[in-house]
Amino acid sequence: MQFGIFTVGDVTTDPTTGRTPTEAERIKSMVAIAQKAEEVGLDVFATGEHHNPPFVPSSPTTMLGYIAARTERILLSTSTTLITTNDPVKIAEDFAMLQHLADGRVDLMLGRGNTGPVYPWFGQDIRNGIPLAIENYALLHRLWREDVVDWAGKFRTPLQSFTSTPRPLDDVPPFVWHGSIRSPEIAEQAAYYGDGFFANHIFWPKEHFQRLIELYRRRYEHYGHGSADQAIVGLGGQVFMRRNSQDAIREFRPYFDNAPVYGHGPSLEEFTEDTPLTVGSPQQVIEKTLTFRESFGDYQRQLFLVDHAGLPLQTVLEQLDLLGEEVIPVLRKEFDALRPAHVPDGPTHASLIAAARNVETVEVSQ
Repeated sequence: MQFGIFTVGDVTTDPTTGRTPTEAERIKSMVAIAQKAEEVGLDVFATGEHHNPPFVPSSPTTMLGYIAARTERILLSTSTTLITTNDPVKIAEDFAMLQHLADGRVDLMLGRGNTGPVYPWFGQDIRNGIPLAIENYALLHRLWREDVVDWAGKFRTPLQSFTSTPRPLDDVPPFVWHGSIRSPEIAEQAAYYGDGFFANHIFWPKEHFQRLIELYRRRYEHYGHGSADQAIVGLGGQVFMRRNSQDAIREFRPYFDNAPVYGHGPSLEEFTEDTPLTVGSPQQVIEKTLTFRESFGDYQRQLFLVDHAGLPLQTVLEQLDLLGEEVIPVLRKEFDALRPAHVPDGPTHASLIAAARNVETVEVSQ
């Protein structure tokens, strides 16, 4: 089981002080958070991709490359790579390059994003969101697996005898997660390729995401990648902790009430009741997170959002200390004990190499 954090990279005014960090401060704080995540024993750091204020992570591979040079173990990922508005050729090249620089500590999560205006900014039409996601990934998948590609589609110019460089490290492409909060077509796409499906269920009730994950699992088995319970699932979550739960609620409430996405909407109590948000003690985080398995089955990756809504860097680092010292060790032990032997662990470069070699051995023996 892999545990980590993801950031959306928002630049938000701290509602308790009225201070807004500069873009430079926010970018450097994200680097500090990634380094701290490795220090406390987390497995994954993931960054979103946004091209509009108040967000700063417009170039995820640049940031992850910088972090790769300052870390040794943590797996570096994205919590959204825009498959709809990025050129799949550039995605193929950027992430293969990052793979080499990070010695394989790289995967990515593809998504359509949640900002409608981004489509015309990059010459696309939001009404083509699903077709773009399907066609662009079909090309990306080939670019990483075929040395020479001839290709023609609807949304970009044809390719003739094209080779994406550099080639994936060890001839093994980065693992791909397909992220979605609402689209069964994306769950189907993830199942078709045997990739991972990530349900970032931080805003909506669990029942919505149960349906998406159940569809993905069923179709994963249909396409012959393994049994439904072997499908590769990731989940999002949000936490804010203090050792005393009332202290956590009191401290976090102004940040929640003024958060850019859900501020001035449901109450903190309503939101924690209906979504995975947990505001309380480390033990409460452990207890609620363990219920995710009851709702979604055994899964491979759990990412928490801890650094949004204007929270100061020092507060975020304190959250990571609590995660690393008190929460993750217990969750790791509990989840590992519950997971059946035939259900795979979270994917890594090493496990992908082993799987590829196993396939080659089987093909030779046949």
